[in-house]
Amino acid sequence: MASNARHRLGRQGEEMAAQLLRKRGYSILARNVRASNWGEIDILAEQDDFLVVVEVRTRRGHRFGSAEDSIGPAKQARLAQLALWAVDKYDWTRSWRVDVVTIQMDSRGKMEEIRLLPDAVGDIS
Repeated sequence: MASNARHRLGRQGEEMAAQLLRKRGYSILARNVRASNWGEIDILAEQDDFLVVVEVRTRRGHRFGSAEDSIGPAKQARLAQLALWAVDKYDWTRSWRVDVVTIQMDSRGKMEEIRLLPDAVGDIS
């Protein structure tokens, strides 16, 4: 898949994830937050006094596994570092967590499944 098509797929997935989060009572604080050397936070949200770093994983087709399969140990560690960066940057004094939204689409781009995985990485501070 070309880079431009991947970018569009990612943005589409982020919009779907933001809609799901709002329906579940999250307040979206920011999207696509550049975190210096750590990478980018897809969605920064608040829910029930938690600062929530949300990673959105969107996959089209099953050739490379599911969206959930794409969150390995290295990605989990990076997400935890992003969360710690956000806590520091925003002087957050309450609890935080990392949630993951996985979106699986068929090969034509039709959504098959969207899942919210709360506290997918855990607070390792």
